[in-house]
Amino acid sequence: MDSEVARGKFPHGWHRTFYTLWLGAFITGMGYSMTMPFISLFIAELGNFSRFQLNIYSGLAFGVTFISQAIVSPFWGNLADRKGRKLMCMRASGVMACTICAIGFAQSVWMIIGMRFFQGVFSGYINNATALMAGETPHNRSGWVMSAMTTAGVAGNLVGPLLGGFLSGLFGYRIPFFITGALMFCVFLSTWLLTVEHFTPIKKEAMKPMKEIIHNLDNPPLIFVMFLTTMIVTSSTMSIDPIISLYVRQLMGGHGNIAFVAGIVAATPGLGTLLAASKVGHTMDRIGPEKVLQIGILTAFILFIPMTITKSPWALAFWRFLLGLANAALMPATQTVLTLDVPTEAFGRIFSYNQSFQAAGAVLGSILGSFISGISSYEMVFVITGLTLLLNFILVMLVRPKKQFTE
Repeated sequence: MDSEVARGKFPHGWHRTFYTLWLGAFITGMGYSMTMPFISLFIAELGNFSRFQLNIYSGLAFGVTFISQAIVSPFWGNLADRKGRKLMCMRASGVMACTICAIGFAQSVWMIIGMRFFQGVFSGYINNATALMAGETPHNRSGWVMSAMTTAGVAGNLVGPLLGGFLSGLFGYRIPFFITGALMFCVFLSTWLLTVEHFTPIKKEAMKPMKEIIHNLDNPPLIFVMFLTTMIVTSSTMSIDPIISLYVRQLMGGHGNIAFVAGIVAATPGLGTLLAASKVGHTMDRIGPEKVLQIGILTAFILFIPMTITKSPWALAFWRFLLGLANAALMPATQTVLTLDVPTEAFGRIFSYNQSFQAAGAVLGSILGSFISGISSYEMVFVITGLTLLLNFILVMLVRPKKQFTE
């Protein structure tokens, strides 16, 4: 298989594996976004909480999954490099099917938080599916494939809030959890039966240490900044997600179908990313992922400025749609840089470290966003988020490949 990839050819069974994993990542993203934007409203039904308590509990429910994920991801990455990424995808989808159903039965906020923590320990379907496809894809098509895999989660994030808002409005906040659990069980079965990974198990003793692999890279600082970029980009998203439905409720004055409007506002970035992803992927293959990443971060920073002064949920939805166009250049470009600059034998560990930084960003963003909105205002969350993206842009410019200076 390695010789086929080196010659720019797709290995046997590639397309069926790609479509299966794409669908699995789509359902994973859909299941997450079908439930998470409304979890603060679900929590509000479980007790008589103050505004501050509700913000903090919502942030914990979001962030606790990523705390456990950040801790255990390197272990799963090491195992993935020895046993294969398909097994990791099955582990993640199978456990998520169980834990997310359990959340639907929750009778207290602490049961929700506990199940979310346990879910994080065994999570990682999308990251492992991406790592699997990175190892199966010729380098001259990596940009397109990484963007395509991103569109899976993004498309799911687009459909999920709309479906979740509709179902929650009709049947209550528990039903989406049960539906998501059933769908994730289907993902487990399809990944098990339909995907093919051309992987030869490696003995633990035969694996090169990550320190040696990093030392032999052409630009090690670039890899570390990509990890930080993953963390900051995730934080910029997660700082908004826990409070989006509460912010929409404030903008609407507490009247109307808040869950449905919040679902639309939550979904608009996904629509923008979905529309731009293919074009961005081909552009990365043509001019390189580093330049695309620089443009995307700077654009995202600029778009956070008008979000701080909007007074309408529909205006907020519009600016978040434009942000989605910029987001199409962020995570795919970061993952493409990692794919092109790191040897295949370390993909599992590199993508697991990237997942740890992603999880750390989710924890930082969700808790920081909830805390800032609790002590200040929802608008201030957008201000702080925009400034972190500006810092990210500066870091990326400092470690950009030297060849860009002479172009």
